[in-house]
Amino acid sequence: MFTVSSQGSAAVSTPDANNVREEFSALLSSSGMYQPQRAEIVLTGSDRVRWLNGMVTNNIRDLAPGWGVYSFLLNPQGHIQADFYAYNRGNSLLIDVDLALKEKVLGIFDHYIIMDDVEVSDGSDKLTTIAINGPGSRATLQAAGITVPEIASLQLVDMAWRGIDITIARGDNPLVESYEAWIAPGNASNLWEALVSARAKPVSASALDLLRIASGIPRYGQDIRERDLPQETEQQRALHFSKGCYVGQEIVERIRSRGAVHRKFTGFEVEGSLPSPGTKIQARGKDVGEITSAVLLPLPNTEQERAVALGYIRREVAKPDQALDAGDNKLKITDLPFRFVRTANGS
Repeated sequence: MFTVSSQGSAAVSTPDANNVREEFSALLSSSGMYQPQRAEIVLTGSDRVRWLNGMVTNNIRDLAPGWGVYSFLLNPQGHIQADFYAYNRGNSLLIDVDLALKEKVLGIFDHYIIMDDVEVSDGSDKLTTIAINGPGSRATLQAAGITVPEIASLQLVDMAWRGIDITIARGDNPLVESYEAWIAPGNASNLWEALVSARAKPVSASALDLLRIASGIPRYGQDIRERDLPQETEQQRALHFSKGCYVGQEIVERIRSRGAVHRKFTGFEVEGSLPSPGTKIQARGKDVGEITSAVLLPLPNTEQERAVALGYIRREVAKPDQALDAGDNKLKITDLPFRFVRTANGS
């Protein structure tokens, strides 16, 4: 069953083990669609750019209209409080954040706005998102009547579709081409139906988690926690080292200048059963890391699966030939995204 929500909740198929492999294949080889569980926060006011630039780890000051960046929101001790995308919409800044983090981010923003001319509003009731992933995504949008020009990752293009205002944002998934369509909630069902007619396949949350893990993308609350530091996550795309001061910047700069980060986020191939998140990783009987996500990835064009995991490992033992254990399982460190996952065009 498929539904479309006007409040940013996921519109996905009911999880079914018999369908997940087919849905995952669509995400890798053609196009899969869903409604992300995201919230939209809008910043206006004359100080919005200066203020947000002083709050997050990436460069908002030089962000051109029609572009976005991925950023962390830190506390003064440098620990990650949230992650989100920030887009320059010209007269406003749009924060695209996981729905589960919306209230937390709003609370942090409210705490730090003192004498600044910044107004924060929840834009989730005015804007909803339908996402489409896979190497056939652009062709599917075209078939639905949405001609998307060549745009880069995190670039936006505004257009009209059937007389309706719509914004197309290109995603930054490293494994497959991806887009989001931002549209008024009242028009979302029309767009959903048009994409289904264009042969986009609605996919379940289970298939989306397979794609996330195959792509090596950490999820806040699972792979990124409040205790983690930015450089430990290996998400260099979230950091800018010459933008000036921001909350937690002193710790980030100290780590950069001294090279004093002891753990790193990485991928693991698993030999044995699937380890549970939280399982300790050991080398020569000593704890050297932990698993944060684990899944059985269906292998393209076969009925086989491969056990893989995401997690953290101490840098001094993060070597491809290092013997590692996670419970009764053997682990092998591997680059992300996982190399054995192949899209239709072989990339």
